[in-house]
Amino acid sequence: MSDLTATVIPTKNGFHVDGYEKISYDFTFLDGVFNPENRQLAECYKRWGRVLAVTDLNVYNVYGEQIERYFKHHGLELKVHKTKIGEKAKTIPTFLSIVDSMTEFGIYRKEPVLVVGGGLVTDVAGFACAAYRRNTNFIRVPTTVIGLIDASVSIKVAVNYGNYKNRLGAYHAPIHTFLDFTFLRTLPTAQIRNGFAELIKISTCSHLPTFELLDKFCEELIKTGFGRTDGASQEVREAADKINLESIHEMLKLETPNLHEIGLDRVIAYGHTWSPMHELVPETPLRHGHAISIDMAYSATLANNRKLITDEEHRRILSLFSRAGLSMDHHQFDETILDKGTAAILKTRDGKLRAAVPNPIGRCTFLNDVEAAELNAALRRHKELMKEYPRSGEGIEAYVDASDTGYTDNNLAETTAMEVAAEKAGILNGNGLVHGGHLQVDNDDGINGHANLVEHANGTKESLANGHAEGLTNGVNGYTNGARA
Repeated sequence: MSDLTATVIPTKNGFHVDGYEKISYDFTFLDGVFNPENRQLAECYKRWGRVLAVTDLNVYNVYGEQIERYFKHHGLELKVHKTKIGEKAKTIPTFLSIVDSMTEFGIYRKEPVLVVGGGLVTDVAGFACAAYRRNTNFIRVPTTVIGLIDASVSIKVAVNYGNYKNRLGAYHAPIHTFLDFTFLRTLPTAQIRNGFAELIKISTCSHLPTFELLDKFCEELIKTGFGRTDGASQEVREAADKINLESIHEMLKLETPNLHEIGLDRVIAYGHTWSPMHELVPETPLRHGHAISIDMAYSATLANNRKLITDEEHRRILSLFSRAGLSMDHHQFDETILDKGTAAILKTRDGKLRAAVPNPIGRCTFLNDVEAAELNAALRRHKELMKEYPRSGEGIEAYVDASDTGYTDNNLAETTAMEVAAEKAGILNGNGLVHGGHLQVDNDDGINGHANLVEHANGTKESLANGHAEGLTNGVNGYTNGARA
């Protein structure tokens, strides 16, 4: 018999059931998670005597030998599934390749898969664990700023499918997450900056002390990988540790009562009202942190127009984005995109705008009564303000590059295999074609994203086994640490 709380009540025509599932999981801050002297991770696998790890290939290229030595030191057999996951290969074939490795490994239902990488890797591998025997455990070791600060808090896991981003997914919590900020030593500065936006997000609308620290140490935090690189001062390191701890704690407090997103007024959706539409509008898509920064900066202008934040607070927010090198505007962020973004997010948020804005810095208000004329007027004022800032408000290294897509790393057979998988499942764009289509989405992460692939002249196709292509390297993220675009 189960010891979980539940009731079964007879009704006139049957029964009424109330069942409650306890969700329990842990976070451990541990610099040097793969240092053999740190036994914490190895202890999680002592019972099993072995480990199946799923990791980004780029992470493995940097840390693979260290990971191998760690588990060998602790007498644990290790098998590694190496993958390359970017947004355009966050797909069913990638998911199935992980499932195949789980089958070949002979994973037990309660035996945890180890997932090491950025947010995209943890999304897809986490979904594979959620689906495998309906509920297989996993342990998460994020390696990017976004993975450590933002994705690590959520229990959402998913893949893209058909016309939609994150259309197939689940709510599935890891049993343990190890937060090792030393990974930031090898993360490119562009990705440090990309993740910095998520910290501005949570602090602006929910945690003033963190905003104060970001404002004070902005440039040094980005330059030193949050105090982890050689030469970083003790003051910056201590500030970074406080920022990281308090930001994660604040997000957990906000999200834990709403893990399944039953409530749609979400403070951490600041910056995610219009960014889902415009993130992928440019021919070369914006990095996620830059896209949400444009949304947040514009939302701050909207809030200032409504006198929810003072002129001084408004300028302080804009100055922080500018100093961080994050985008506050883009020439394609216009009234048409604003209108389309509004229409799309109304569907996601059950007919209400629910736009999170600061009121004042450190607290949040949700706007529902905003008409198109007010939105457009705020946008026109915002663009005038941007003329006063460097680059007219556009960011530094704001766009994904060739390594983000990963296509340049795929050989012809692999690319062809991806095309076949896309045609079979309609994954990369909604019309069954693998070039020139659009990727629509189902959540706050991105809408109508452009997905371009090269159609090869020889027209060769490879057969599929179990719905995915043999030899597919799951392809599209070349960040040093597998960061989310």
